[in-house]
Amino acid sequence: MGDNPGAVAVEYTLMSAMGDKAVKIVKVLRGAGFRAYWAGGSVRDLVMGHEPQDYDVATDARPEQVMKLFLKTVPVGVSFGVVKVIENGFEFEVTTFRSDGRYIDGRHPAEVHYADDREDAARRDFTINGMFYDPLKKEIIDYVEGRRDIAAGVIRAIGDPHERFEEDKLRLMRAVRFAARFGYIIEPETEAAIRDLAGQIQQISAERIRDEIKKMLTGPNPSDGISLLVKTGLLKTILPEVSAMAGVEQPKEFHPEGDVLTHTMLLLKNLNRPSFELALAALLHDVGKPPTFSIRDRIRFDNHCEVGARMTETICGRLRLSNEQTERVADLVRDHLRFKDVQRMRESTLKRFLRQPYFSDHLELHRLDCLASHGDLTNWEFCKKKLAELGPEEIRPERLLTGDDLIAMGYPPGPLFSKILTLLEDAQLEGSIKSRDEAVEWVRRQFPLEPS
Repeated sequence: MGDNPGAVAVEYTLMSAMGDKAVKIVKVLRGAGFRAYWAGGSVRDLVMGHEPQDYDVATDARPEQVMKLFLKTVPVGVSFGVVKVIENGFEFEVTTFRSDGRYIDGRHPAEVHYADDREDAARRDFTINGMFYDPLKKEIIDYVEGRRDIAAGVIRAIGDPHERFEEDKLRLMRAVRFAARFGYIIEPETEAAIRDLAGQIQQISAERIRDEIKKMLTGPNPSDGISLLVKTGLLKTILPEVSAMAGVEQPKEFHPEGDVLTHTMLLLKNLNRPSFELALAALLHDVGKPPTFSIRDRIRFDNHCEVGARMTETICGRLRLSNEQTERVADLVRDHLRFKDVQRMRESTLKRFLRQPYFSDHLELHRLDCLASHGDLTNWEFCKKKLAELGPEEIRPERLLTGDDLIAMGYPPGPLFSKILTLLEDAQLEGSIKSRDEAVEWVRRQFPLEPS
């Protein structure tokens, strides 16, 4: 086909404005006498029948030539031949065809050499990401048999898998994520190389590992992703606390499904478009069970929620989550067993429980936990019913008195204020105090002032 004897004519229907702009970028480069194709994930998505979420362009134009052709550009990685082109608010990476020199940090090449499209395809990670598409001639250029592997549902490293993973250790996790996302298998030699090099994933920054975990947990088939991390040995390196769940028995009357890791996998299987914080809490909710395992009258995990919350804080810190994210995930882990007591809680305690931040995540984690074990949703249904019955003003009523009111009543500022206001709110939530006058009378009765 044309100047690419290995090209295959394939026409795709593009619906997005972004796709139209991606075609324009290729036209501009072609009009200036350069070769240019779409590359990587956008071509993979097209072959799979999906509209790409972003478009990368590969060309033989050098970065300085690209920047002269477009009005708005950002030199994001000129030393690697990468320029960001901005068209109508859409961003496109335009990369010069290259081959990479020696990698010295397990992530970036020490040097790059400009090359042709065939050499450029050979330095990419997996065959499914190594194809090009010419949107003007409607041709797929596939030097690495990516279409074959998509048809077969296979993740395969391009060339020697050990070399590809030695170049960029993040590819170890990307292989697992792609396999889980698409429901593919990892080709045996590629999988063997991942197992051989799994310990070297630590050469990658914590932030990049976190981002791969996030994509895996919030994407399709998160349980498959974690299973592959176990199988390849990666989980033991990046999340040893989760790996330790394997083989930890649970009392069969509460957990007929099996050990702690089996339970966690079943829970992950039922996730549906979760936030990252909920998905991570689902993975870590029982992380405190292995260190608290004991057998007395039966298998017990005393205080595992609190232990697990502290472990979660350590894990989140290691993965460089923000303080807000860490607190949110740790709270989910700490409180996930509180639902067993909701029908026995005092009204004030229950209302405080129902009004805590991100309670919808707490509720969903409890539902998933039940479905992955005994299947009893009674307490989940009770909370849903209570939330429907109680209005926001009943769960979080306006304060009847403030600290300034207590000062005006003659109480000296100090630690007692917090105790008075908390107990007063308890009485308000219980319904025994409903007005400001009743609140003033209650305070004076419960905390009489010393005669001056």
